[in-house]
Amino acid sequence: MSIKEKTLNEIENRIESIEDAISSKGVGSSYLKKVERLQRDVNLGLLAAGAATVFGLTAYGIFKATES
Repeated sequence: MSIKEKTLNEIENRIESIEDAISSKGVGSSYLKKVERLQRDVNLGLLAAGAATVFGLTAYGIFKATES
């Protein structure tokens, strides 16, 4: 690794740590945590709905195929 790459990596790491500190202790941090939790719950709900749809369509297809 060259000095330039090492310097860029170090700067990126420092910026990430500063961003993490701001998000955990800064203005609006509690709101950010609530939004992240909500986003996670929405993603899990969409995943469950998608899985249920695929399962339902598969069951319907199998049922219709055996019925004929």
